[in-house]
Amino acid sequence: MPGTLFITGDKAADTLLNTNGNALLLGMLLDQQVPMEWAFNGPSTLKSRLGHLDPKKIAAMDIEQFVTICCEKPAIHRFPGSMGKRVHEICAALAADYKGNAVNIWKDVDSGKELYRRLQALPGYGEEKSKIFVALLAKTQGVAPAGWREAAGKFGDDVPRSAADVFDEASLGRVREWKKAQKAAKKDKQDRPLAT
Repeated sequence: MPGTLFITGDKAADTLLNTNGNALLLGMLLDQQVPMEWAFNGPSTLKSRLGHLDPKKIAAMDIEQFVTICCEKPAIHRFPGSMGKRVHEICAALAADYKGNAVNIWKDVDSGKELYRRLQALPGYGEEKSKIFVALLAKTQGVAPAGWREAAGKFGDDVPRSAADVFDEASLGRVREWKKAQKAAKKDKQDRPLAT
């Protein structure tokens, strides 16, 4: 059954995210320093340019050639060069460790802790991004291994704090408002004071 993530404002791009694990993983990878819609639309943009989202094929491409594709207008990210390299790196990891399919990261995982560990081992997936993705899988994709809330930390709660909490236009607005309030309160997405 397809997932319920509603984030790009483009039905086809959202459908891709909800039916293609590679697209979902790449969308989350791109979700930094740009609006969520832009980040999660990146996989759809790449697919239209490449004709696929096959990590094995991407990993086999010359990295500079791939980055050039990422930089074409409209770029896949505000920083298309560095993020294009990161996409290439994560595709190489998927090809090497998960048979070129992101779904294999979570398909047979038996605990939230193990899912978090697998995600954090990926290029570009730090502590916070891994926690958000654990929550996103559970809340929008029906992938909820035992202990996922603990593994997701604050992102496992019911506060609309991240992409994991977006399933329609109204929830997207709530996440935006919450982030704006956090910024005004000088707090991060995990309710910690922002470093000054």
